[in-house]
Amino acid sequence: MNIIERGREFVQHLFELANRSAWDWRRCPRCGSTDTARNGGRHVHPWTLEGRMDVRIQRHRCYGCKHSYSEESPYLVRRSWYAREVHRFAVDHWQHAGSSLRRTAEIVRSLLGKQERWQIWRLLSVEPEGSQKCHLSQATVQRWLDKAGIEAKKTVPGQLEGVESSGQVATDGLWARLLGGQKRVVLALVDTVTGVIFPPVVVVDGEDSDRSWGRMFRRAKLSGLELDQVRGVVSDGAKGLIGYLGRVLDWVNHQRCVFHIWRKLNGELASRVNEVATGLAGAAAKAVKKGVRAELVSLIKGVLDARSYEEAEAALTKLKAHQLGGELARLLEGHLDAALVYLSDFNQGLVRVSPEWYWRDFRLRLSRGRNHRSDERLERAALVWAIYRNFTPSQRRSERKRHYRHPGMSPLAVAGAPPGEISYLDALAV
Repeated sequence: MNIIERGREFVQHLFELANRSAWDWRRCPRCGSTDTARNGGRHVHPWTLEGRMDVRIQRHRCYGCKHSYSEESPYLVRRSWYAREVHRFAVDHWQHAGSSLRRTAEIVRSLLGKQERWQIWRLLSVEPEGSQKCHLSQATVQRWLDKAGIEAKKTVPGQLEGVESSGQVATDGLWARLLGGQKRVVLALVDTVTGVIFPPVVVVDGEDSDRSWGRMFRRAKLSGLELDQVRGVVSDGAKGLIGYLGRVLDWVNHQRCVFHIWRKLNGELASRVNEVATGLAGAAAKAVKKGVRAELVSLIKGVLDARSYEEAEAALTKLKAHQLGGELARLLEGHLDAALVYLSDFNQGLVRVSPEWYWRDFRLRLSRGRNHRSDERLERAALVWAIYRNFTPSQRRSERKRHYRHPGMSPLAVAGAPPGEISYLDALAV
């Protein structure tokens, strides 16, 4: 059962609860007998998005098995002071708005109890007193998120079963510092054509160990990825990944991230630019540096942005012939084959950069790991985030500096498995 089917099953369960009649509740859920009678009830006062409510829950007693049971509501969560809609709102606010736990709890409290920031939003409103105030804490929100993470971990086996993969993937790791100074790395694998993220994994050994990458690929396989169909991987050049590909996935081509190649060339490029400005100062030095840098950058771009391998070799020859480009050409030549893998027919759809941009939204909530304290909590948070990303459609309208390849479509929809009305909160049974 994949993640969409799980979400659909959860929604169906809530619909069945909502549509149960008084006669349906007469049937004992333990033994199935209808020889039951009403047995009093109790009042609960859950917080909802409209404020605090008074709800009566009917109890029944079964004469067959001598046990009592209570009616259930799809709108309430057992043993919680807050309705299901509040749980979902808090989790979604933390995920979608990229807020901290403290601020999420503050916003939810303000909305439920008409207090705190509500007084800023609504001029001349009166703040409630005493028991009418909401006391939701950040620890409670963390508990809800961790519960969603536990559910997310249960969904890993077969999570993306039946979801098409292009075979062209990208991977990257995010360093996180946990409480007590412990360092961990979150590794994620992304389909570069559809944008689907396979369940991440938290490793101790770091990116230089091939065991860490082995764990990531095994988890991706467990979730539904056919490793035999993988044809290309783009990364920042981590030694552990290169070693794992050569030892286990030897048929997979490795594309070096062009952005990281530029970073490696940056020091040598700066040295050559400063060299030509020796003896100059002020505006004259600045003008000379600008001109030389633009010239060298243009030559490097001719190599990395070439449309064929022959064109790249010709551009590399031009760079070698430049009086300041010899060392740059030597450094670039060592990465030439790996930088142009995406041009081959075998790797159509493979991108040129590692998916570092995927970590941007995650870092907004991560606080460098300190909120999660342990490896398990960090991994559960990463799993929830990955499911959120797979279900969330991209923005429909483009921005001045940002355009979307599939506007209004989620990664799952691009992969041919549209979730429809099912949300990531349904998939997490929140």
